[in-house]
Amino acid sequence: MDFDHIGVATRDATDLAELFDGLLDAPIAHEETFDGMAVVFLKLDGGGYFELLEPAEEGAIADYLDREGPGIHHVALATDDLPAALDRAREFGVDLIDHEPRPGAWGHDVAFLHPQSTGGVLVEFVEH
Repeated sequence: MDFDHIGVATRDATDLAELFDGLLDAPIAHEETFDGMAVVFLKLDGGGYFELLEPAEEGAIADYLDREGPGIHHVALATDDLPAALDRAREFGVDLIDHEPRPGAWGHDVAFLHPQSTGGVLVEFVEH
């Protein structure tokens, strides 16, 4: 698997995108409103993205921000075979949040692994 992106929960994706663009030379590559969130992908020179997640309505990211505050939400790894990646996670005894792939941002299929099984890290598998 390859690094795909880091998801960052924020209350203001516009301001954070401007900061990261200036600081890291990470321009906006894609924006959309998806699943109750404003989602902004910033392209990193070395490959991959910062995915900024701002709540557009009540939901998972709004709840996360209320509970944890802003910061890193998840790490995403790209796979060419999402069902096989989930099978491998099951073989290693990892608890799955998503037992089957589901639609994610940017039209990709995604599935999340439970952070209680992955050292406290919310891991997303993404298939382009």
